[in-house]
Amino acid sequence: MEKTESDIKAVLRKEKIYVLILAAIQIAHILDFVIMMPLGPRFMRVFNISPVEFSSLVSSYTFSAGIVGFFGALYADHFDRKKFLLFNFTGFIAGTYMCAISTNFTSLLVARIIAGAFGGVLNACVLSLVAELIPFQRRGNAMGVVMSSFSVSSVVGIPIGLYIANSFDWHYTFYFICILSSLFWIMSLILLPSVKVNRPKSFMENLRKFRAVFKRDYIEAFCLTSSLAFGIFNVIPFIAPYLVRNVGFKESNLPLMYLCGGIGTIITARIVGKLTDKIGSFTVFRFLALISILPILALTNLPQIATWAVLIVTTLFTMFASARFIPALTMVSGVVKPEERGTFMSLENAGRQFASGLASQTAGVIIGSTASGALTGYNIVGVICVTSSVIAILIASHIRKKYNFR
Repeated sequence: MEKTESDIKAVLRKEKIYVLILAAIQIAHILDFVIMMPLGPRFMRVFNISPVEFSSLVSSYTFSAGIVGFFGALYADHFDRKKFLLFNFTGFIAGTYMCAISTNFTSLLVARIIAGAFGGVLNACVLSLVAELIPFQRRGNAMGVVMSSFSVSSVVGIPIGLYIANSFDWHYTFYFICILSSLFWIMSLILLPSVKVNRPKSFMENLRKFRAVFKRDYIEAFCLTSSLAFGIFNVIPFIAPYLVRNVGFKESNLPLMYLCGGIGTIITARIVGKLTDKIGSFTVFRFLALISILPILALTNLPQIATWAVLIVTTLFTMFASARFIPALTMVSGVVKPEERGTFMSLENAGRQFASGLASQTAGVIIGSTASGALTGYNIVGVICVTSSVIAILIASHIRKKYNFR
């Protein structure tokens, strides 16, 4: 029986609601992660910690997300997708609350580990639901909306979070994220549909399914997003400290930087999502990966320049570096079989998070500081980021030939 025009409109309307809710969830847990970067100069000052210790605060979240996500993949296809999402969302809110009540470096580090354990799996739940609820021919646009949550976090969340931290204290920034997350949790409970899965009949069957995901085609897909994450998270954690200490950028202007970058990526995310569906995921990815090299090198070698020039470079960096993940994740979602999607996306997310944590820790080791407080070695992590982009292009080319992606 063919669908009428009204039926199609109803389906599209439901899909739009689902995508907006999933994007809202992404906003909450991405804000919890990215807020650490602009608060970096504050944490280094308040806790009197070194670049390595600060990178530990950042990488603890992603390492925890990667490790828990890896083992969580054993059970990802055992539960209703919605229930699994709500469970991890609850744990994430609890971890963020622990951040809010932390009083020293150690307690904050433990809280970041707990928040990451649930937040990383939550990210995989969101991407799995996008793949389950949205057909492939419209998935690129949907991924664009969901991935634009990073931009919204930058445009709205980070300036608000920094305003709260400046007006009251950094603890209240995490209270704000807890309240926001709780509202999105209620929306998810009410509006998201249940997505039943074909549960494995036994643990051994599930283990066989787990091993099956480690086939060559899937490993290439894991390597694609992990290489992108490793490259970019060498650079991102130290943007704010580098600009403040080396470039002379005022700490009070950091909200403006994230605002400009976020507005730029909101625009590009939607455009890239539509182009991915129209032109092809590989074609768009290759273009973005190549053109992103210029702002990466510019940012990691910035001298002391005017504020407006800094904003141009950081905005271009944020726009192109984040936009690459839209066509990349669209390609990755097209590789996996539907019955293996939950396990696959959990493992993909675990690999990406672990790569991010490894990158942050690597950058913390490479980057040092002079007696005056200026950071050294930031240009080296820029070269690492560019190298990772080139490797990602080579991996994507191989995947494209196998699956005939445009």
